[in-house]
Amino acid sequence: MKTFFAVYKSCIKTAFVAASAYRLNFLLSLAITLGFNLLFPLVTILIYAAGANFPGWSFYDVLLIQAVFTLSNGIAGMLFGGVLWATMRHVREGSYEIVLLKPSSPLFFLIATNFDANSLGLLIGGGGLFAVAVFFADISLAAVPVFLVLFAAGFCVMAGMSMLMAATSFKWVGNSRIPEIFDSLLNFGKYPLTIFPNAIRGLATFAIPVGMIAFYPANALLGEWDLRTLFLAVPCVIFMLFGVWVYERMVRAYEGVGG
Repeated sequence: MKTFFAVYKSCIKTAFVAASAYRLNFLLSLAITLGFNLLFPLVTILIYAAGANFPGWSFYDVLLIQAVFTLSNGIAGMLFGGVLWATMRHVREGSYEIVLLKPSSPLFFLIATNFDANSLGLLIGGGGLFAVAVFFADISLAAVPVFLVLFAAGFCVMAGMSMLMAATSFKWVGNSRIPEIFDSLLNFGKYPLTIFPNAIRGLATFAIPVGMIAFYPANALLGEWDLRTLFLAVPCVIFMLFGVWVYERMVRAYEGVGG
């Protein structure tokens, strides 16, 4: 276990050193990402500025959901965002054998060597939004431990989906549209689930639990939770483990160039 952490730590250092080698590009990437984060809640701002609202939700409550979503997306992008594209590239070029020859799990190797330092901008932007939302929203400090548990569960959802999307590369090489489909599903996680019909709410809670990425953690921080809420973390962990299992199974199906 210590060896894995040491390898991962070295890969993180290498990623930041590589990014700093092209400082202007790195700084521009951070600036663009921060700018995007400022525009991210624009729709919500326009809705509340026009006098409308999401029933039962103040502006800062919604902003809290979107801030948590951005933070989770930034962490997942940093740790797992490159696995899909790296897997696709190796399968298309027939170079996945190089990954298989490494003295470690192929999945761990791809996660460690594809750490994305450029996602730091998402963390900074999400952290800024989170600080503003927490300052103005009526949060419950007693619910912070519950928030952290549910936030970790949402991270499991992002990790599991990354593994599942990457796993399809071994049999479906032209799968570059899959992340776009998943991004469309993620849109349901940017807003309060209570504004959607029950069918969508159930889908976003149990089938593809994108609601756990931001809505349930933010709702808990606002004091709206009970013991049953904690059980919602279980399917998220199962979802992640299922994604890892599918990826490991699909590695065995690798047949060379083109999948």
